Amino acid sequence: MAINLDVNGKSHRVDSDPKMPLLWVLRDELHLVGTKFGCGVGQCNACTVHLNGSPVPSCQIPVSAAQGQKITTIEGLAADNALSAVQQAWIDHDVAQCGYCQAGQIMTATALLAQTPNPTEVQIDEFMARNLCRCGTYTRIRMAIKTAAHAMAAGKTGSTA
Repeated sequence: MAINLDVNGKSHRVDSDPKMPLLWVLRDELHLVGTKFGCGVGQCNACTVHLNGSPVPSCQIPVSAAQGQKITTIEGLAADNALSAVQQAWIDHDVAQCGYCQAGQIMTATALLAQTPNPTEVQIDEFMARNLCRCGTYTRIRMAIKTAAHAMAAGKTGSTA
């Protein structure tokens, strides 16, 4: 079945089973491999993307439900050849250890800062709780989110990609 998707501001037409998880369409059909497969049951959130600005586990969204929605992946965060403030803060704080969950972490942190521009540590911990990091980089994640919040408040983005 032909399905029209708006991914990172570009229109795509895919011929996929409507029940196929959005994750696999992004990775296998559109070759946007920044979104990672983690658990496949929506528990780890490594596969987080934004659907109309809200973070969702793409392994749990049938591609048919994403039609007509604005989808943003990790590849869509950088703009004008510059990293987003969150992406830059992740680098500055050397957040990633194995790196596998980081795309999902960054997508969730970006959504948090869009909703709550200056979150407290408690708000960060509560919002980020659904994203699992087996390496335990939670302290660096929290620091990076605070740094990104300050950079965004000052009108700064990241560096040139």
